[in-house]
Amino acid sequence: MSGPYMPMDRRKVLAGSAMAATALLTGAGKEEAAVAKPRRYAMKKSINLWAFPYPEKMNLEQCLRLAKSAGFDAVELNYDLDNDLSPKSGAKEYAAIRALADKIGIQISGLCSFLFWPYPLTANDNAKRARGFELAAKMTQAAHDLGVENLLVVPGAVNIPWRTDYEPVPNDVCDKRAREAVAKLLPNAEKLKVKLNIENIFFNGYLMTPGEMIDFVDSYKSEYLKVHFDTGNIMMFQFPEHWIKMLGKRIQNVHLKEYTKKGTDYSLETFRPLLDGTTNWPAVMESFEQTGYRGYLTFEYFHPYSHFPEALIYQTADSLDRLLGIK
Repeated sequence: MSGPYMPMDRRKVLAGSAMAATALLTGAGKEEAAVAKPRRYAMKKSINLWAFPYPEKMNLEQCLRLAKSAGFDAVELNYDLDNDLSPKSGAKEYAAIRALADKIGIQISGLCSFLFWPYPLTANDNAKRARGFELAAKMTQAAHDLGVENLLVVPGAVNIPWRTDYEPVPNDVCDKRAREAVAKLLPNAEKLKVKLNIENIFFNGYLMTPGEMIDFVDSYKSEYLKVHFDTGNIMMFQFPEHWIKMLGKRIQNVHLKEYTKKGTDYSLETFRPLLDGTTNWPAVMESFEQTGYRGYLTFEYFHPYSHFPEALIYQTADSLDRLLGIK
């Protein structure tokens, strides 16, 4: 070569190229790490007992210990007609459950129940409606005896698609009955210092928008009537991140249910293990952060694994760690 081009040592060329590549990769790695660093959210990890094979394969103590081992802060318990939390139990039994949880070192994030469906507070059948109110009152007392401040309440339903024994109720009648039932439950809840948290369902055809939920809750003017917000129940046609910002400080407790909009099955089967769906979780978490929410995020799922059920529990704990920026 002639002119400004001078011969170069081949080893120097290769060494220089390697150094440049290393610098490029190192710089990219630092930039990527800076971008990927997760935001830490100060909310607490919880899981509903329905995710465990209880009581068929595991007893309550085994479930609580498994949740603790997986790294959960709390477990949400369920009230039924025939389990550890039922009309068959009283203050003594609930105090024992509380003592067991304290011994294991795990909190109880709340109490909920499927009994609002066979015994709706808005049913046309007077006997079912009365039984629903009786059970809701027992749940309030059970929450108090457990030392738990959160009780999930389903105030009513225009329709219950998955039950063939529910006669549809006109919207105005449903609203009237629901408001009357909650008004009767609230004084005792206030006395027991248990918060009645109204859940958004959507599938039941009642309280279908944030505005309707806000109007319902605010009409009672009570610090003991709040919202139990469920991310999955509105995913069919709406978006949880929109509701959260509007409901704001009214949100007292939370269910994280994963949902996929890729399917067409409008049943409980559309709910998925956490992160295996179409929920925009970064947007959801940021919405919670903007409201100042610092309570429990409870994974709710109705299909415990038939084999190696602990896998679902550990998998969910890991997913929650990622949502919360712990990992």
